[in-house]
Amino acid sequence: MNLHSIRPAKGATHKEKRLGRGEASGKGGTSTKGNKGGQSRAGYQRKMAHEGGQMPIQRRIPKRGFSNAHRVSYKVFNLGQIEQLIEKYGFTEFTPDNLYVNGLISQTDLVKILGNGELKTKITFKVNAVSEKAKAAIEGAGGTVEILK
Repeated sequence: MNLHSIRPAKGATHKEKRLGRGEASGKGGTSTKGNKGGQSRAGYQRKMAHEGGQMPIQRRIPKRGFSNAHRVSYKVFNLGQIEQLIEKYGFTEFTPDNLYVNGLISQTDLVKILGNGELKTKITFKVNAVSEKAKAAIEGAGGTVEILK
């Protein structure tokens, strides 16, 4: 076997269709695109969500509600939950980094502490927001709160 004698396996390659090369080719005239219409013309590109002239779904369905682009949403943790997390994961400080490493939040989540439940453990909090009730409970247990920007 030599390099000049290597060929693809039988049936592995196909001849290219020669469209629009005269009537004798069987693919002349309209070049297999049919007569008239957008799909037969040069530069045609199917538009996203095009439904063949039927009213598209995004125009058939009524629009409702409002999404506030400036809303700041937090991943919320109550003091009762935090007590359980400290026992389970052995946190020495409660930070977004520790929560992310343990798979409790995603990397871009903002963390807020709320005051529902009891906190008995002395622990340092470095979070994005905290309620007044939660802050009082944390400082009452001997912990500290630092607000991250």
